[in-house]
Amino acid sequence: MTLKQMSREYEASAVLLRRRLRQLRQELAATADKDEIWHLQRRIAVLTPMLTQMNELADLTAHYYERGYYRNEKYTL
Repeated sequence: MTLKQMSREYEASAVLLRRRLRQLRQELAATADKDEIWHLQRRIAVLTPMLTQMNELADLTAHYYERGYYRNEKYTL
């Protein structure tokens, strides 16, 4: 698998995460149950950093070999 292919996979995963987060936020807005609110907020809090990381990795793998591309320090040695 090439880095360009990996980038497309990360982007596809990010789309799925975005959809799920949108769905969870809609459920959160529609509920009044305190336990359900807590569970939904917790799930959103777990998935949000995953989406951020998917977006960062998609960008990194798409442009990894380009000269002058700024690489996020989180993903360099």
